[in-house]
Order: sequence, then structure tokens, then C-alpha cells
Amino acid sequence: MFRPRLLGAALMLALASTANATSFVVTTDTIVRGVAASTDATSDVTSSFRDDKIVRAARDDAASFVASQGDTRGVKLESAFAHIRQQAPELKATDAQLAQAILAI
Repeated sequence: MFRPRLLGAALMLALASTANATSFVVTTDTIVRGVAASTDATSDVTSSFRDDKIVRAARDDAASFVASQGDTRGVKLESAFAHIRQQAPELKATDAQLAQAILAI
């Protein structure tokens, strides 16, 4: 009697650990895809606006924006956001992603 219960408990434990591992893989894949999408948007901005004077002038404001987690918004940065969105209306990046892209230039 004891042996079938032990086998049943071991089987349940194995199934539970498999479910947890699958859940971890799915969660990890979702996070990686989100980071990849953000990186793609950032690299699109950096490559097309590398020599743009308006965008380059906003670097200091972008650094302040990122450091303050979006609380500090300088005039040059706002101008760069508007310029980027006008030049690339298909780009669906947040202000934080754009500021990070400006810093990456």
C-alpha cells in the first residue's frame, strides 16, 4: 500500500515541476519579446536620426528625463520628440524609449 502512494506522490511532484518550468519559459519568452521590441524601436530611431541637429541638441535634456524617470522634461527634448514623431509617424515608441534612443546616439 505504501509503495503506490509513494509512486503517486512522485508522479504528482514531477507533473507540478513540469508545469512550473513551462510557466517560467512562457514568462521569460514574453519578457524577452518585449525587450526586443523596445530595442528594435530604439535602434530604428538611433540609425535614422544620428546626424539630426535637433535630436543631438536634446541629449542633455534626454539624460535629465531618463535620470528623473520622466519628471524633468526640457524644451529641447520636447522639440526632439515632436520632430521624431513628425519624421517617423509609424514609430510607436514611448517618450522614455525615445529619450533612451537619443542618449544612445
